[in-house]
Amino acid sequence: MIRVYRTRGFGSTDDHRSVMSNTTANLHDGSTVPISTTGSGPALVLPVRTAPHNPGDAETMRAWGADPGLGASLVDALSPHFRVIAVDYEGHRMSHPAGGGLTPETITADLLAVADAAAASQFAYYGYSWLALAGMQLALRTDRVSALAMGGFPPIDGPYRAMLAVTMAADAKARQPQAPPTEPVAPGDWDAAGIGVGPAVTSQFVTLYEALQDFDDRAVQRELGMPRLTFAGSDDSIAYGPEWGDTTVDIAGPLRRHRDELVDWGWTVTVLPGLDHMGAMHSARVLPVLLGWLRDQR
Repeated sequence: MIRVYRTRGFGSTDDHRSVMSNTTANLHDGSTVPISTTGSGPALVLPVRTAPHNPGDAETMRAWGADPGLGASLVDALSPHFRVIAVDYEGHRMSHPAGGGLTPETITADLLAVADAAAASQFAYYGYSWLALAGMQLALRTDRVSALAMGGFPPIDGPYRAMLAVTMAADAKARQPQAPPTEPVAPGDWDAAGIGVGPAVTSQFVTLYEALQDFDDRAVQRELGMPRLTFAGSDDSIAYGPEWGDTTVDIAGPLRRHRDELVDWGWTVTVLPGLDHMGAMHSARVLPVLLGWLRDQR
């Protein structure tokens, strides 16, 4: 059952403290994840990697449109204004899959454990893609989220069925022998790209999207009382080929179609022109949207 509470304003006085430290959080499955806190002011939980990638991986990420320095750039820009609590939750679950799978409840427990480890009774949250989805589920289950920013995943008409189809296809691929490609894979060629992880990793996301198949994201809007931001690139719609079930994951479409409804529900809506899913994730694109909005909520 979803438990809903009203939040206090972003930046409650008990979260104003100057902190530059590292610690660990104990997660629902008994694993531990390192977290870092940097800066002072209202607490802000960022599920991002701040450790640098090795040069080869960074080059590959850039070729596919990703920003290898994303997490560090966000922390550097936001920590002068907020006490940033950074945790590489995605990286942790890629290397330490949740044995029972991920669900909205277990993700909520994990993110609250991160906030507890950083002594943040109230906190804002920003996540991108599935980590944006995680933030919405978190905000529905606790009164501690004081502001919610979702990038790369729409809060109304979310692609839950499409994401289940894609993750199930990924899980099926992960369970089959995978021969290394005979030629370099062109960036963006998802059909030719391998999975690169085992079924323990993919199956936890199948569990997550299975748990969300009956989730009515429109019905819960009245239960979200905190300030909210949603944004995506205007070209954020990925069409997967036959090996992925000919599935299209449309992120930008719901923001365009339901902009007025979202605004009426209290969302600030931004569509970034000419950007796809990876492009709208870059720190240079995120920060002009996120920083000003967060500062307005203080």
